[in-house]
Amino acid sequence: MSRSPSAEWAAVRRARLRIAVITGAIITLLVTVVGGVAHTVMVDAQNGQVWRELRYGAMYGDPVKPPVCTWLYAPGVEPLSNAPLGFPLRADIEEVRGTRQAVERTVERDDTVYLVRTQPRADGDVVQAVFDMRFQLADRSHLWFALAVAEVVGLLAAAVTGAVLGRRAVAPLAEALTRQHHFVTDASHELRTPVTQVHTRAQMLARQAADQGLPGPHRDTLARLVASTGRLGEVLDDLLLSASLAAGPARRSEHRPVELVALARSVAAEESDRVGARGLTVVVDGPPHPLFVDGVQSALRRAIGELLSNAIRHTPAGGRIEMVLSRSGGTVLLVVADTGPGFEPAAVEQLFRRFHRGSGDGGRYGLGLALLQEVVEHHGGTVAADGRPGRGARFTIRLPECAAPPGVPAEARPAEARPVTATRERRPGGPRRVRPGPAGGPGRPGGSPR
Repeated sequence: MSRSPSAEWAAVRRARLRIAVITGAIITLLVTVVGGVAHTVMVDAQNGQVWRELRYGAMYGDPVKPPVCTWLYAPGVEPLSNAPLGFPLRADIEEVRGTRQAVERTVERDDTVYLVRTQPRADGDVVQAVFDMRFQLADRSHLWFALAVAEVVGLLAAAVTGAVLGRRAVAPLAEALTRQHHFVTDASHELRTPVTQVHTRAQMLARQAADQGLPGPHRDTLARLVASTGRLGEVLDDLLLSASLAAGPARRSEHRPVELVALARSVAAEESDRVGARGLTVVVDGPPHPLFVDGVQSALRRAIGELLSNAIRHTPAGGRIEMVLSRSGGTVLLVVADTGPGFEPAAVEQLFRRFHRGSGDGGRYGLGLALLQEVVEHHGGTVAADGRPGRGARFTIRLPECAAPPGVPAEARPAEARPVTATRERRPGGPRRVRPGPAGGPGRPGGSPR
């Protein structure tokens, strides 16, 4: 499945983020493993050293002048004045007197840890040695603090390294995407003028053939030529709009408050000839007040036009198309519903694929609904499709509502809902401007099938 430009750039950004996250995770894991190993080694070394000293002191130490951080309790010897409270452990002394076997235990008391060994000496006396681990515990705390600092530094280094590596790793892909979009834009610009000229000349030849009464096969061939060149022009327009949308923030300067009700009516009026030719009824139903959204008017017009053109194409003669606009919780809703054949619910995802081949009228390829989705998403909105076979189709666009522009009078209200007929009034000041389309074609050349 082809990806939209926005999806491609989103994939690039995700790749950068993924590289940064993986780099940070690796560095964090390394620091954690090194810290865990260092802590384990330190604890084992400290405990082993302390127990060795404690056993030696219990066997040979002088109770009056014991080693540093050690207290020795022996019969007939007065404990030192700085001895910790709660010692000696009388139960251990009695047990050793009875069994003549040494007893070792760890006691947590007074916010520190004491290692206690009670054993008999060669002279028959039972001695209890107590070692205070507070300095060893302080060393371990200092180690954990150093590891925490190293972890923070490692995370910062990981963030910087990940960002640099991510940018450098995906730079070729980003450059390729940029060149691709530049090529699409340049090629579309360069091809648009000659394609328009070919389309115009084909239309002139088709009219001349009809005026001169050329044989039917000749006129049909020219009609198909006009349709093909018109379809090619529509595809080029779609490519141009898609490439410009891929620029993202560069189009923010083009955003303006757009009155969606008036825009929908304008789009419906432009399709009045096709609506009349097919015997359809198109109704635009909006609230009695303007609905403004922030966006690019030309792009939104193209999106609404795609939905309406898609509905016209798939609605049989005598059918009805409704365009309903409303407001809901800070969101403007535009619903386009038709009385066409509808579609299977499982086909919803395929409708928005780029160059998806649709059914009906032989099927064709196009950007249509995929481009519509790009436009809506670049405006911060969503588009959803719903349909059932034989029950028509319904497309819903949701866009964030924005405040009315300065200078818009409060009494400005859209006209009442009315059906679109086959005729329309031309604006004063010159003929109306319409995009060239295929003569006799079934619908918008660049429209998306469903």
